[in-house]
Amino acid sequence: MNMLDVIMSLPQKTRLESEEVLKLLREIEQTSETTQRELSSRLGISLGKVNFLLKALIDKGHIKVDNFKKSNNKSAYLYNLTPKGIEEKARISYHFLRRKLIEYSELEHEIGRLKHEVSEAQVPRDIRD
Repeated sequence: MNMLDVIMSLPQKTRLESEEVLKLLREIEQTSETTQRELSSRLGISLGKVNFLLKALIDKGHIKVDNFKKSNNKSAYLYNLTPKGIEEKARISYHFLRRKLIEYSELEHEIGRLKHEVSEAQVPRDIRD
């Protein structure tokens, strides 16, 4: 069993959550003053999921949150990655990159195999277009 098989055998929810956590950490790193609704909209993740992920990241010590007193938008908070959060983002990024490189390699192999099959079958030009 190769690495992609191992990753693909993980429940879909587990894979998505790590990808969603990475997106959330990136967004917080870029824009610290925001609302959960804005994060939800920018990331394409439900508001409830953003709330759940933020609470989990705060509980783990990856994010520190403060009221942003000078803001006109009183529902906005100031989210900051902690050193532990920066380390977690790097770890998740590394694993995400590894997974994508494996997927890329396997996709390249599949494309090569398909090209070979098409050329061997001598598929007429009008069918290929």
